[in-house]
Amino acid sequence: MAKLQIQHDRPGCIACGACAAVAPEFWEMSHVDGKSDLKGCTKVGEQEHRDLKPEEEAANREAAECCPVNVIHIVDKETGRRLI
Repeated sequence: MAKLQIQHDRPGCIACGACAAVAPEFWEMSHVDGKSDLKGCTKVGEQEHRDLKPEEEAANREAAECCPVNVIHIVDKETGRRLI
């Protein structure tokens, strides 16, 4: 079971493309509205969630850190605490 999860607050996305530029294997820009989409995610309302494998953490951490509006979060699933 994955310990970490990436969570994307998609409504707050400003479509800057930073996440897709630094981690294209996990992020892409929507052809519909231009906002970013988390590949392979589960939709939870307007949020996008994806469990992270240990080897996926670094790329998604970089995507979260480069987001200018702080809508990408890495969460510890056991505690619910946001790491980013």
